[in-house]
Formats: sequence, structure tokens, C-alpha cells
Amino acid sequence: MTAIPYSTPSKTTRFLWWCAGADEHFLMKSPMQDRVKYAGIGGIVLCTGALAMVSGGFAFFTAFGPKAYAMDQQEAAGIGFLMGTVLFGIAWGLIIFNLDRFIVSSTGKGDGTDTVTWREVMQAFPRIIIALILGFAISAPLEIRILKSEIDNELDKFQKTYTQERNMQSDSLFAQRKAILEKDKLELERKLASYETELKVYDDKIDELVEKKRLEMQDKRAYGEGPVAKALQKNIDDKMAEKEKFAALKATDMNTWKSELEKTSNDIRALDDELRAEYKKNEESAHTYSGLLKRIQISHEVGGVIPWIIFLVILCIEMGPIFFKMMLTKGPYDYMVENQNYLMNVENGVLKEDHIYQGTNGIIHMEKYRYLEVEKAKKDKEAKLEALGRINQHIIGSWEQIKMNQVSQNPQAHYTENDPNTTA
Repeated sequence: MTAIPYSTPSKTTRFLWWCAGADEHFLMKSPMQDRVKYAGIGGIVLCTGALAMVSGGFAFFTAFGPKAYAMDQQEAAGIGFLMGTVLFGIAWGLIIFNLDRFIVSSTGKGDGTDTVTWREVMQAFPRIIIALILGFAISAPLEIRILKSEIDNELDKFQKTYTQERNMQSDSLFAQRKAILEKDKLELERKLASYETELKVYDDKIDELVEKKRLEMQDKRAYGEGPVAKALQKNIDDKMAEKEKFAALKATDMNTWKSELEKTSNDIRALDDELRAEYKKNEESAHTYSGLLKRIQISHEVGGVIPWIIFLVILCIEMGPIFFKMMLTKGPYDYMVENQNYLMNVENGVLKEDHIYQGTNGIIHMEKYRYLEVEKAKKDKEAKLEALGRINQHIIGSWEQIKMNQVSQNPQAHYTENDPNTTA
């Protein structure tokens, strides 16, 4: 029967076969049905890698990009950062693509029927777990991009509320610090005022004495300074001396109080600058919540079932090829590949033998592999050892015969009665 001729596949189709991990040599000999199957599987793997590339680039930009309030205009990222984002997205996409290609190519046909059995699922369970993790890693950045408007709105509210709360905490903390400084300032001002009050007492007393002296001498200038005026002058001099002594005693304290008062006043003024700087830090701290983790959290809070639908869609794309291969029935391509594998095993001295046993739970099918080169090497080694044993036996027998002849011809040379040096 003449084989049905098929058109030569395009480069795109061959690339999709490669993405699916299929053998182009046998697909060229296969019917169109097998060609379409593996081109479809390769297309799914390629699309998963492309989605992973976009997802990885957006995740990198969100995690390491400029930070600001969600609804504010963010500063433009530098060209170096954008290039890094693109390179990371490409690298991440290639990693996911390679993993998916390996998972799909290493997944067998199961029992060769279109029914997915529990046994097939358990055999593919490790690959399913890996696909599940990859599906989540791809879907999370995509869902926050799809729900960006809703997420930005809620995130902006959270950031500004967070900033207000931090500002209130800062206000409370700085108010406590300012109250302590104000208390210290009042105490220093009280001490300085007390000092000035005491000086004023001296000045008032001196002024009083000076006035008394003036009144005393007002009508007696022609007679000169009398005893009363001299006494008043002595009191004035004594009071001024007391004032100078008091000022000298308080000079060190006064300098200390003035210095501390100036420092405290500067600290109070500096608190306002520190508070404004703290407000700026609070804003920057709120900006950091515009990263990946907070956005994923908000997406699940405001998105309802939408994030789960996105996740399930990506999961179907990621896990689809695994289940598709378990549901595929064996076709000419699969039999040709199996035949080629058996032929290569035979050419390399590996034979598979099927054995069927009747067990307590029914018929048991077992496969036994024979390694012909190993068996041949084993037989050769056994034959060599057997031949070496026969040679050794012949040598020992010949040596025994020679010694027997020597003893028969001259027994006295081999045995002397009561001679310990006799040799046999």
C-alpha cells in the first residue's frame, strides 16, 4: 500500500515540535493527526514561556522599580533598569519554557488510551506539583497587572492611612520630647529670672540709698558732706560690694544656664526640622508597600474570584500538556518511537522480556531486562575460571605422577628411618 504523501512542514511547525520535545524524524513519517497533536502541545509550551516572560518582567519592575503613592505619577525608571527588567523577563521566560519542555517531553503516554486513570495521575504527580508551583508563579504578577486600577485605588488609601498613622505617632513622640525641652527651658529661664530679681533687689536698695543721700545733701551743700551723708555713702559702697560679690559667685552658674538655655532653644527649633524629616521618612516607608507582596494581598481582597480564575486559567495552560499526553491514544508516531527505542536497546545488547503471572489479585505483568554484553562477559569470565581450574588440576596431577616415579625408582633417597630431615 502506498503511503499518503504529506506536505513539507513549515519552520514554525518544526519549531513547535521541538518545543513539545518530539522527534522531527518520526513526525515527518507520521500522519497529519500526530503532527497536529505535537504542534499543539508545543504551542502551549511556547505560550507558557511567553506568559512567564511578561509576568517575570512585570514582577521585577514592580518589586525593584521606583516607589511612590499608588495613585501618584511615578518617576521614570532609568534606561539601565529597564534593560535589566527586559533581561530578567527573558531569562525567567526561558527558565519556565525549558522546565515546561522538560516536563512535557518526560511525560509518557500512560496506558495509551484516552482515559486518565488514577495510576497515571500518581505517576505524573511530581510533574503536576511542579506545574502547580510554576502556574502560581506566573499567574500572581499577571493578576495584579490585570487588576492594577482597583489595586492602585485601595493601595493608595492604605498608604495614605499608614502615613497618617505614622505621622500621628511621630507627633506624639516629638510632643513628648518637646515638652521635656520646654520644661528644661522654663526651669533655666526661671533661674535666670531669679538671678535678675536678686540683682534688682540690690539695685533698688542702692538706688534708695543714693536717693536718701541726695535728699540729705540737698540743703546742706554749703556745709560739705556731713556724718549722715558719709554713712549713707558707706552703705551704698557696701551694698555695691555685696552686689559684685553676689554676681561673682553666680557668674559660673549664669554662664552655664545661658549656654544650656541657648542649646535647649536650638534643640526646640531643630525638633521642627526633625519632625518634617520624619514625615518624609513616613512617606518613603508608605511607598515601599507598593511592591509585589502587598499588591497580591490586595488583589485577593478586592478581586473576589477574579484572581482565582486567572490562576486557574494559567494553571490549565501550564498543566494542560501533561494531561493531554496522558489522554493521547497511541498513534503511528508513538509506535515508531517505541520501535526505535527497542531497536537501539537490541543493538546495544539490552533485551526486554515480558512475563505474566497469576497473582492473588489477578494477572501480574512484569518486565525483565537482559543485558547481553553483561551476560557474555559473565559467561566468558566463568569459562576462563573453569579452564584455569582444569589446568591447575592437570598440573598438580602431572607433578604427582613425576614424584611417584621418583620414589619408586629410589625410595632410599626420599625416606630414611628416624631421620627428621627426610623429605617426601
